[in-house]
Amino acid sequence: MTTSSSERGVSLGMPELPAPAYPDDVRARLETDAREVIARYPDSRSALLPLLHLVQSEEGHVTRTGMRFCAEMLGLTTAEVTAVATFYTMYRRKASGDYQVGVCTNTLCAVMGGDAIFETLQEHLGVGNGETTADGKVTLEHIECNAACDFAPVVMVNWEFFDNQTPGSAKRLVDDLREGRPVQPTRGARLCTFKETARILAGFPDERPGAVEESGGAGPASLVGLRLARGETAPARVVHPRGLPHEEPQGTVHEPSPAEHLSSHDAPQDTSASDPAHPAGPAAEEGE
Repeated sequence: MTTSSSERGVSLGMPELPAPAYPDDVRARLETDAREVIARYPDSRSALLPLLHLVQSEEGHVTRTGMRFCAEMLGLTTAEVTAVATFYTMYRRKASGDYQVGVCTNTLCAVMGGDAIFETLQEHLGVGNGETTADGKVTLEHIECNAACDFAPVVMVNWEFFDNQTPGSAKRLVDDLREGRPVQPTRGARLCTFKETARILAGFPDERPGAVEESGGAGPASLVGLRLARGETAPARVVHPRGLPHEEPQGTVHEPSPAEHLSSHDAPQDTSASDPAHPAGPAAEEGE
């Protein structure tokens, strides 16, 4: 008995049909926005990255239709647009959730508990890496680095920081997102949906009242080096190797107030490294 090539899953190499166009009303609205973006640049090709964010804000991911639109607006080929859209991980290539939950699993976050957080969320949400919950609310993924090592382990939701996380706090976070409860990042404005975030990344104003004022930046632990470079030595808090006796020069010790947001290394939180239920590493030495 023989099977056809289609039954065996073998492609016959037929070319893919052109991407469909946006509906006329959507196209007209996006063209208005696109022209505003393109006008910011002396070379129109430089507008490709924000235009990809713009089309992502329309459907929640970069579709073939979106790439066709970008190519037509900029006088590029769809191959040129596709090469860029597939290079940067911030552009989603398939439908995703309202909230992109990224768990850092790079070295420091991993050993501080990022791996435990990611495994816990996979089990809790019933999804794998890059997959979306059935209600369309949360897409889970591991991220190589969230650029916030001094607050490890870190989780990002739609590119906003949630620092010093534990498996328990991460579970509460995604539950709140799915239930529609308000969620406030550690540093930054209150969350909006991924589509709304994409439009802001395209360069359009954040029109939520008070959101700009809420936006945060690097935490104090991240700025110690900058303060030292400026000669601002008094506020700097010198952290000695733990377990070693030391004496602080009189007048140079900075005792942070409870309102200050410290690194988990300066002021240990209930991270996986200190949570017996979620150890950060192997329980026994190799060979035991």
